[in-house]
Amino acid sequence: MKLKPKITIADHFSVIEDPRIDRTKRHKLIDIMTIAVCAVICGADGWVAIETYGCAKYEWLQTFLELPNGIPSHDTFARVFAQINPQQFQSCFLDWMKSIQKITSGEVVAIDGKTLRGSYNKSSDQSAIQMVSAWATTNRLVLGQVKVDEKSNEITAIPELLKVLELSGCIVTIDAIGCQKEIVKLITQQNADYVITLKKNQGNLYDEVEKLFKSGINTGFEGIEHSTYKTEEAGHGRDEIRHYVMLSQIQSRLNPDSVWSNFNSVGMVESVRSLNGETTVETHYFISSLESNAKQFGNSIRSHWGIENSLHWILDIALREDNCRIRKDNAPQNFAILRHIAVNLLGQEKRVKRGIKNKQFLAGWDNNYLTRVLALV
Repeated sequence: MKLKPKITIADHFSVIEDPRIDRTKRHKLIDIMTIAVCAVICGADGWVAIETYGCAKYEWLQTFLELPNGIPSHDTFARVFAQINPQQFQSCFLDWMKSIQKITSGEVVAIDGKTLRGSYNKSSDQSAIQMVSAWATTNRLVLGQVKVDEKSNEITAIPELLKVLELSGCIVTIDAIGCQKEIVKLITQQNADYVITLKKNQGNLYDEVEKLFKSGINTGFEGIEHSTYKTEEAGHGRDEIRHYVMLSQIQSRLNPDSVWSNFNSVGMVESVRSLNGETTVETHYFISSLESNAKQFGNSIRSHWGIENSLHWILDIALREDNCRIRKDNAPQNFAILRHIAVNLLGQEKRVKRGIKNKQFLAGWDNNYLTRVLALV
């Protein structure tokens, strides 16, 4: 019986082009990248921290890295990651993630943007960088990310992200900024479904959908194919009831010219929230390719809302993303990829029943545990 070959970081990142000129190469690129990945997994949040980690773990790192001139300085880490092509790094990241986890059919993939607040540079008038990420909500994996162009917005970034993902069989959820015909088309071309928040300024469609639901409520949805679902939550002094309604067989009245790809249903969520004696009601509308299944619709919406707690909270609290002051050239985008690698690998390690932060501590203290996280053995 043949032993399974070792999987190393080099297997996935060796194709990245080295941006340095030959006479300045004192350290191997793969060594620099491997140390950075290990350090961020263990809690490093900047270049000095990465160098410090490397120096502390020098003997262990020597067991699988060449390190011809020892541990690179923090200036070297900063300079190299500012120059590395983020598209190449992203591509390698995607290949690595595909190798450790296959996305299951019916997986909800939430696409959402996040601002790297610390990347704002007042002295150079550089705006804070925005990243759009795709999050597999059940498998708890970052599937990919793209940077939002400084002179644009998420509308142009989302299509670029969709083009590099494998989404067949998934349900893609996006908030109102993604309510665009071209975005919907890209999703359905991958044999995926979508649930997208309807924008109020989306021509007459919002008004027509709102009118259809109000009419249906008044008539008990007589003659309209529909389904309903209800959830109730209570805790911390707050009670919340959500009513989900989904209407199908609506193409002839809402999409007669088929300008929206696979537009099969519309959904409504009415949230009734009671807090400290005050009650508020919010209503949101959605377009979807799903057939009328209010429970599946409701679960998809709830999964999308969970990206704030499941991904953004981890990035901010455990990995201190909003406090990161890395700003130069490609470095913010590349460091964001390092953080996503850490979130994914720590999340996929299931034997230790701890939160991400405590897993980081353990990885920093225990080389055997970090080796398991990296899937080096």
